[in-house]
Amino acid sequence: MATLLVKNIHTLVTMDTRRTELRDAAIFVRDHVIEQVGATVDLPATADEVLDLRGRHVVLPGLVNTHHHFYQTLTRVIPAAQDCDLFGWLKTLYPIWSRLTAEGVRVSAQMAAAELLLSGCTTSSDHLYLFPNDCTLDDEIIAVRETGLRFHATRGSMSVGESLGGLPPDRLVEREDAILRDSARLVAEHHDPRRYALTRVALAPCSPFSVSCDLMRESAVLARTLTGVRLHTHLAENRADVAYSLAKFGLTPGDYAESVGWVGDDVWHAHCVQLSDDSIAKFGRTGTGVAHCPCSNLRLASGIAPVKKMLCARVPVGLGVDGAASNDASNLLHEARAACLVARVAAEDASAMTAREALELATLGGARVLGRDDIGRLAPGMAADFIAVNLDRPSFAGAQADVVAALILCEANQVDYSFVHGRRVVDQGRLTTVDLPVLVERTNRLSRELVNG
Repeated sequence: MATLLVKNIHTLVTMDTRRTELRDAAIFVRDHVIEQVGATVDLPATADEVLDLRGRHVVLPGLVNTHHHFYQTLTRVIPAAQDCDLFGWLKTLYPIWSRLTAEGVRVSAQMAAAELLLSGCTTSSDHLYLFPNDCTLDDEIIAVRETGLRFHATRGSMSVGESLGGLPPDRLVEREDAILRDSARLVAEHHDPRRYALTRVALAPCSPFSVSCDLMRESAVLARTLTGVRLHTHLAENRADVAYSLAKFGLTPGDYAESVGWVGDDVWHAHCVQLSDDSIAKFGRTGTGVAHCPCSNLRLASGIAPVKKMLCARVPVGLGVDGAASNDASNLLHEARAACLVARVAAEDASAMTAREALELATLGGARVLGRDDIGRLAPGMAADFIAVNLDRPSFAGAQADVVAALILCEANQVDYSFVHGRRVVDQGRLTTVDLPVLVERTNRLSRELVNG
């Protein structure tokens, strides 16, 4: 098996149980698993592949993105949707998204994955919930695999259109029996429940306002008959979302989730901006996870999620960049900074979230939300997923007093190295797995075609 040595690390952020930070450190990897972490002088001197960082980089676990919509990379900053709240934004974009094709799914997925990898994300979930024309989730899974990103694909769905009181147009919804059949097929063909898996599949009916109670219940039953298959949806994203739940179901979003079997440590919900205190306590008791998406929540004026309350109640919380059309970026370093800042504003307390706590959400928090015990920290037996950021850049000048906090507070934009499963996918700031200029050109061409009809 191949070995890898990364040595002379200025500061190594392990995120282990003691939150150890090491100076002049090294990581030794065998195949795709970390074998040793420690001082450079204490680790093997040679390996099949050696990267000498010459004491100028911070190394930390790869970041984990718990919520995204890759296809939206094709529809960023659409003028008519720039200043809308959630429901208006969706209604503006649904007609454009109805023209999405399989090629668009593939290209947008690679573009989103590339942007994530370059900004330090090594594991991402994605919520693809509409399948017009020839689109399939298989297209996305195969495309992402080529980029080297560790991937949790979620089989989203919409089944309640406008004619039945839902938000999406009828032409974008599917039959529920077809959704469940395809969900089972995708799990059988692509889901890997083993430790260190590069591809997993979750079931993800889109939202309470676009699917039926029956589909929510049956999806939960299906997932729990399979091995390691999790459940994901949107919940309590804004006040209109809460009002819809009360009017349609007579329940708050958290109580609705419980009524259809969507609480438990195999479930994670996106946003939860307007989650009630009772529901926060319920999520904490049951281990139900939350994908916190601060930039999208700000962009759509949905509010500031009560993350501090969630963490105090022991709710598993990770970060998500959300859709590239509601953020409008796919940068987890930015998301971690935003999470830190909005927590302080929400509490009117500058100590409400530290830079290191924000990094913990982006690493260990995300790993827990996705149900993984093999990523999110750097220790023997963990997957070899880690990133390195060069301190010799203008944004870190004068920040030597605390280089770890600088990663968040000084707003690092891009990583210099990224390893996923022991493979170097970003090398000196360049993506090694796909031709980025060609990918950008294809993305722009398909975006023009999609938007212009």
